[in-house]
Amino acid sequence: MCTLEKRGKVFHLILTGPDEQHRLNPTTIDSIRSALAQIRSDSTPGSALVTSSDGRFFSNGFDLAWASSPSAGGSDPAVARRRLGHMVSLFSPLVADLLSLPMPTIAAVTGHAAAAGFALAVCHDYVLMRKDKGFLYMSEIDLGLPLPGYFMALLRSKIVNPMWRREVTMRGARVSADRAVEMGIVDSAHGDAGETIEAALRLGEELSTRGWDGHVYASMRVQSLPEVCGAVGLGLGGGGKVEREETAVARL
Repeated sequence: MCTLEKRGKVFHLILTGPDEQHRLNPTTIDSIRSALAQIRSDSTPGSALVTSSDGRFFSNGFDLAWASSPSAGGSDPAVARRRLGHMVSLFSPLVADLLSLPMPTIAAVTGHAAAAGFALAVCHDYVLMRKDKGFLYMSEIDLGLPLPGYFMALLRSKIVNPMWRREVTMRGARVSADRAVEMGIVDSAHGDAGETIEAALRLGEELSTRGWDGHVYASMRVQSLPEVCGAVGLGLGGGGKVEREETAVARL
């Protein structure tokens, strides 16, 4: 579901697989989390992460086909809702993984990023996007699905202007790269997928030269994004290091 490469001190996580929409289901989420655990374990001062994808999509969000699969009873609306809720619950720790990762993180959005795929992109510190194809789209309003609380906390943290946040969440706007730059959601727009990935890797290399202490960097991220970090169970523990809520409780 994903591959991991390394260029100098820059880790490059690539969403792959036969489904070019890179829909997020339990298997995909577990694969990404496993890669992030390896990155965390192998990190050193000056590490950085770039996340990109193969194909026309960055990620098209949760795998609704998995939720409604007849073979798992998903043809029953109540079962489909429970399976969707299961994916929502599994995705929250992935958000926490990215927000607590001890290094700068960069999303190279090389295609459409919708719903949870949009959320996955903006979990990163920097977002670069191709402008020849693709859009950001929070599709829940059009699908008749409520936004999970931690999604809205993330969007409040990342889309500060309330009118732009309304455009994304309550009008279901399909936001192009250039428009996303204007709205402050995306840092820069690039010609195509290859240019976007190269720009992201260059930014990662530039940041890696600073040799920052990753734990200090992560603690500053958590302090900068208190609402969403609190929503996914992150806080600062002893010595100012980032820790999950369950870790803090275990120490009591």
